[in-house]
Amino acid sequence: MASHPLITRAVYAVAILLFGVVTLVAASQGQPQGSTQGATQVGGQGEARGQGRGAQPAPPMPVFPAAISADVLRGQYGAYRANNDLLYYHLDVRVDPEAKTIGGKNTIRFKMLKDDTRIQLDLFANLNVDKILFLGSVGASGSTGVSGSAPLVYYRQLNTVFVEFPQTLKTGQTYAIDFYYSGTPLQSGRFGGFTFGTDPQGRPWIYTACEGQGAASWWPNKDQWRDEVESMEISVAIPNGLTDVSNGKFIGKTDLGDGYTRWDWMVQYPINNYSVSVNIGNYVHYSEQLGDMPMDFYTLPDDQARAKPQFAQAKGMLQAYAKYFGEYPFKKDGYKLIQVPYSGMEHQSAVTYGNRFANGYLERDWTGVGVSPKFDFIIIHESAHEYFGNAVSAADVSDMWIHEGWATYLESLYVEYTFGYGDMLKYTNGYKTKVANQTPIIAPRGIHREPPQDMYFKGALFINTLRSIVNDDTKWFKLLYDMFQKFKYQNVMTEDIIAFFNAQTGKNLTPIFDQYLRHAALPTLDLKFDDAAKTVSYRWRVDEPGFNMPIKVGKAGAWQIIQPTTEWKSMPTAFTRDSFEVATDLYFVNVSKQ
Repeated sequence: MASHPLITRAVYAVAILLFGVVTLVAASQGQPQGSTQGATQVGGQGEARGQGRGAQPAPPMPVFPAAISADVLRGQYGAYRANNDLLYYHLDVRVDPEAKTIGGKNTIRFKMLKDDTRIQLDLFANLNVDKILFLGSVGASGSTGVSGSAPLVYYRQLNTVFVEFPQTLKTGQTYAIDFYYSGTPLQSGRFGGFTFGTDPQGRPWIYTACEGQGAASWWPNKDQWRDEVESMEISVAIPNGLTDVSNGKFIGKTDLGDGYTRWDWMVQYPINNYSVSVNIGNYVHYSEQLGDMPMDFYTLPDDQARAKPQFAQAKGMLQAYAKYFGEYPFKKDGYKLIQVPYSGMEHQSAVTYGNRFANGYLERDWTGVGVSPKFDFIIIHESAHEYFGNAVSAADVSDMWIHEGWATYLESLYVEYTFGYGDMLKYTNGYKTKVANQTPIIAPRGIHREPPQDMYFKGALFINTLRSIVNDDTKWFKLLYDMFQKFKYQNVMTEDIIAFFNAQTGKNLTPIFDQYLRHAALPTLDLKFDDAAKTVSYRWRVDEPGFNMPIKVGKAGAWQIIQPTTEWKSMPTAFTRDSFEVATDLYFVNVSKQ
């Protein structure tokens, strides 16, 4: 999937703004790693790079200031990412629970978008790059058309791996490499990243959850958000007697004859890197059907009995989301729910669950208004990411509200579908106490910084505000359905969402989006009452000069819609300062009365 032009422009703008002149260090000042004499000759064409008459040295490698280079190298969509389009991965690994190691290879197939001799990949510095082999050009059949393979030169800078090719890779051509690696992944982050754990019976329980720290913490890939492979195979060899549950459709398992069994999975849709997962344990399995789609559930043996009544909520949840957005977006791969010892994560078609088989969130009333104890928060929220996060994906971490704000709003839609409009409104407004309004929801681009938690709660409350702006539920639900269908299996930016809403509503909603997403403060409706003249003056106090959001005022059940701007307007009113109401349950705003 090709790069988004907005990211490319933002990357270079941020790089210039933050760093000024980028320091360049010649290759001779830091020798490349990989084969000892530079790149090996490929297919008999030409001489080894850096050797022989007429050979050109590799371009110098960029080096960023050490204090921020990890975030920049991961966050920017620079030249050596933008020059290629990912097509396919085959991650083929062996996991050793006793040694706490992982090793194997990732076959990476990509199409060049620009003539070049270098691409950027990622693998955490604590893991070994064993070798990178060039498989050559790939034909229409998927075959490289060459026998054997050639080792490639590579450079490592922190968690980034720059791969050098001995010849220019041509625009429009597809190529493949095998990236071999090994080591012990670091356990880090909220949910561990890659964790070698044990279950309550002391048996191996190994799992991944790496959205924050990145997939490169345990396997080599192009670790960014914009470009996704179109399909993927996952092969995981583990000791006999254990089960691996990964993404996609289960293809089969093979006894390798050395005490290990390989479990093979096929992902038939685009998938983001952090969604790729392994879940290894003493799992037992049962399945159900939703129409002609399989639903598979994996738990520890001692927990299956209490899992079954709790996991039964998954079917109703998928039916609710299908009503609003269309059928489950990964139907060929099926839906899986997998027990893990942390709260849960939205791994594509392999949602993980650790919510103690109880309603609410970790047995708490999540929004504090008596609604969330009616359903299992983790099943509903993490599965909502199948629609927003996995099917519709943000092209940059700065726009992560597209994942979290929308998934949180889908919780509200589930509540409306299951328990009614009144509970939905109560549940949604319960999120107000969690909003900080200290930092904009959209973070700076070109650097990997996760936005604030307001992307969840303020994001959902903003979407509910949009519903009130549209003020026609038939149109609103059509907008939701059409938006999802338009952007399904794509990586999008906030600008794409805004353009869609503007086109479909015929209104310029850009200032409204920008106020809620690009500024910290909520809109404040200023009201001034003149009791003698029986009038009220009103305006919006905001950061965006073109902000002109309509809002319902007066009295509940007989609302009047007014259209404030940033300039004072006035109208007659029969209400006093105390009796004049604003529909703050339908619009997430502050109100100031004078």
